[in-house]
Amino acid sequence: MPRFIVPTTFLALALFGTGLSGCANLARHATPVAATQNDDDAYCRGSGAQGSDAYVACRKDRDHQRGMANDRMERQHRNLAERMLNGQ
Repeated sequence: MPRFIVPTTFLALALFGTGLSGCANLARHATPVAATQNDDDAYCRGSGAQGSDAYVACRKDRDHQRGMANDRMERQHRNLAERMLNGQ
């Protein structure tokens, strides 16, 4: 039976490509900060004029909701990574 030896450079390139594709996937799902702020501003202007108590409360609520969503997503990614490492 012939033995096939995988060159280390091929293996290194395969690992590098896999890691790079993971980074590209994360960057694709990231929301630009300026777009998010513009969306929040447009949404909260319906609550009142910029600087009013209702506007400020709306912006704080939107920031809190986004923070909770980001925390939830990070927790899911961490749990997925743990399951993958544990072979589940």
